[in-house]
Amino acid sequence: MQRLKNKVALITGGSSGIGYGIAKHFHDEGAKVVIVGRDAEKLAKAKKQLGGDVLAIEGDIANTANTQKILEQAHAHFGKIDILIVNAGMGERLHIEEVTEEKFDKMVNTNYRGAYFTVKYALDYLNHPASIILIGSIAASLTIKRHSVYASTKAAIVKLAQNLSNDLAKYQIRVNSISPGYIKTPIFDNRLEINPDYLNSRAKNIPLQRIGTPEDIAKAALFLASDEASYITGTNLLVDGGYSASFAEPE
Repeated sequence: MQRLKNKVALITGGSSGIGYGIAKHFHDEGAKVVIVGRDAEKLAKAKKQLGGDVLAIEGDIANTANTQKILEQAHAHFGKIDILIVNAGMGERLHIEEVTEEKFDKMVNTNYRGAYFTVKYALDYLNHPASIILIGSIAASLTIKRHSVYASTKAAIVKLAQNLSNDLAKYQIRVNSISPGYIKTPIFDNRLEINPDYLNSRAKNIPLQRIGTPEDIAKAALFLASDEASYITGTNLLVDGGYSASFAEPE
């Protein structure tokens, strides 16, 4: 049985990594999928791989005027949205001495401000009921070196989901967040070029002894988006192989 048959799902940051993993899983479960991303080439490739009932829209949610156009285009193509996955984000490990106002604004505008206004402007295009899932990070609840900006934005995302779950309950819109741990995505490509063993070294500190995959997050998102989670709102689901429960940041 396809759990999302004929549902419309919009996924920001949907052309690669976690976003693409969610898009593929949702599409396999019968959803009509809208993927949003900044890279036209990656979007075209993702759309081709996903197949039918997929709309790819190039855009940057850090630009709120752009966000409104994205939502209008999605609505014109598929109608009202049932599932909104706010996944677009970026991260850079920086010591406070390395943080410039430009780098700070870029991360905050993408990870938090962009997410906030994506939800706000999506309200006119959402069905009642609907499910909103914000993608946070274990960095929101752990203390990790050189992550003061990134972790702050992700903590804001988790708290935003909790607060919006209360505000939007009157519309039967459920709002939850997922906080991934170490997930093998292109975000680690630069680090792996420097140290090919980077992710393997991290896996040793994860109780389940492996790095996660985009599919691990997609399965969690599918549950929260489906009717099986119809009585769940305001929760933050950690999907990290137990890492945060036994956390000790290695040097």
